Amino acid sequence: MPEIWRPSAERIAASNLTRFIDCINTRLGLSLKDYGDLYRWSVSRPEQFWTELARFADVRAEWGPGPAIEHPERMPGARFFPNARLNFAENLLRYRDEHLAVVFTNERGMRRTLSYRQLHEEVARVAAGLSDVGVTAGDRVAGYLPNLPETLIAMLATSSLGASWSSCSPDFGAHGVLDRFGQIEPKVLFTADGYFYSGKTLDSLTPIGTVAEKLPSVQRIVVIPYTAQQPQLGQLGPAAERATLWGDFGKRGAPLHFTAVPFNQPLYILYSSGTTGVPKCIVHGVGGTLLQHQKEHLLHTDLKRSDHIFYFTTCGWMMWNWLASALATGATLILYDGNPFFPDPGVLWRMAEQERVTVFGTSAKYLAALEKNGYRPSEKVDLGALKAILSTGSPLLPEGFDFVYRCIKSDVHLASISGGTDIVSCFALGCPTLPVYRGELQCRGLGMRVEIFNDEGKPVRGERGELVCTAPFPSMPVAFWNDPQGSKYRAAYFERFPGVWHHGDYAELTEHEGIVIHGRSDAVLNPGGVRIGTAEIYSSVDGLEEILESIAVGQDWRGDVRVVLFVRLKPGAALDETLKRKIRDAIRVNASPRHVPAKIIGVADIPRTLSGKLTEIAVREVIHGRPVKNVDALANPQALEHFRDLPELTD
Repeated sequence: MPEIWRPSAERIAASNLTRFIDCINTRLGLSLKDYGDLYRWSVSRPEQFWTELARFADVRAEWGPGPAIEHPERMPGARFFPNARLNFAENLLRYRDEHLAVVFTNERGMRRTLSYRQLHEEVARVAAGLSDVGVTAGDRVAGYLPNLPETLIAMLATSSLGASWSSCSPDFGAHGVLDRFGQIEPKVLFTADGYFYSGKTLDSLTPIGTVAEKLPSVQRIVVIPYTAQQPQLGQLGPAAERATLWGDFGKRGAPLHFTAVPFNQPLYILYSSGTTGVPKCIVHGVGGTLLQHQKEHLLHTDLKRSDHIFYFTTCGWMMWNWLASALATGATLILYDGNPFFPDPGVLWRMAEQERVTVFGTSAKYLAALEKNGYRPSEKVDLGALKAILSTGSPLLPEGFDFVYRCIKSDVHLASISGGTDIVSCFALGCPTLPVYRGELQCRGLGMRVEIFNDEGKPVRGERGELVCTAPFPSMPVAFWNDPQGSKYRAAYFERFPGVWHHGDYAELTEHEGIVIHGRSDAVLNPGGVRIGTAEIYSSVDGLEEILESIAVGQDWRGDVRVVLFVRLKPGAALDETLKRKIRDAIRVNASPRHVPAKIIGVADIPRTLSGKLTEIAVREVIHGRPVKNVDALANPQALEHFRDLPELTD
């Protein structure tokens, strides 16, 4: 792939990463010269790397005696900083001044701000309320919330006490919420009265009332007024007797105490998508989450106190947790709530201009949709402050790289990043001192011994295979909830290659030491016994002007597998033989003849998970007449009906 951006010498010299290299060279007598040297050292000397990172990031902890990694040969089973004690909120609230900590905006133009001093005071108030309810280390607190400042405050208050936080966004239905919170039994539940989306006002109190009736563990429901000044708590039904308004919860002027907890104390409980059954509850620890996020923010994203960082996310996606940790750098968090295309495609970019956003985070799907809409931010707004664009959620196709540099900003660090809920962070991501190559994630994360394995479990380069991690890292889950023997945990990541983390991405390590993600392993197509990634098909098809989006699956057919492509068309477009030929030609030229689908079928909608990812697995199950195990994990389960009993699939 060609190089399409390179940082200036001045930018490299001023980066946190260069400063980190200088620090460890001086402290340890090393002579590391660049990122490649640093990466190789970080995976060959992980004890030194993670210790030096904690020092560089000024992590507030009592480290205790003993090794930085206990049982480093075990995977799973290694323990990082086994004798350390720390508090997550204390590290995120190290500043207590008038510098802006949070700017909140939404699709209605509402804008609120909090300084670091005000944030500290609000966290102290809410923490006092949680203490009054009896929340202590080890308890769970949950949020059914939009991306509000109050969500951030509730999480920080929870973690200040050593308790665990878990959240769902309000577009989850009551059944989906119960599938998640019902497993972890929270003691306190935070909710807003409702939320805004696409110009509509939507209710949260009625569904949360249904949820609360079936969650006897919840002793207090805290309601945040958002869509109304005076929420009608009666909408909660019988649960109203356990409800308190946000403004009445806690004690103003209360001191904020930070409870020190072990490094692996549960901090967050996140959830798998749940498309193959009840969602798995993935537990992440305090220390591992903090260290990993500090590494990614300081060294890979080059965050500084002067930065304004934005990520378009809901509270049901791990990127919200990732964004929250940026408080530890002293930067300003920009929160947005609403439809990113309402009232028009420029809403987030006008916000970026107004708030002088320096790091703009989004999804590959959003960038593709923006291009389809014909919106060119470079022609509409002043993005002079913008220094980096981050993209995740699915592979950013090469054409997406072109769009960013052509239509958003020509001199910007574009970092396509990949990891996920399982590690609440990244395996591969950006580097501010390296060039960007079209279609590639720039590098493997520091301290992450990432390799690509072939089917025999041997590392390969320049070939497609399974993305794995062959050595422990601190943000591995500490456990799955209700998995006392760890059998579900081991089955999820360590069955395919014993002693090696198998992530489920079909990927390739390039000559530039970058990574190309070709799709999820469970969505890999296998016609004629040849494995091909769906990302290459989408790269060819989604750039066509007639196509809004597409999804490709393998259909079992006459003892083999054939590729079936479903397309959702732009209004006015027709899936006639001319368009089908155009689609096949594009795939044949841009991918290979093996990628060309046997069938191309038009559909009105395509199912996606609650976090917005298209779900090939659900479509594959439906076309084979098999049940989809958990339709509540889908944002639009009705879309599955478009794939049932299709006559085109019988010939």
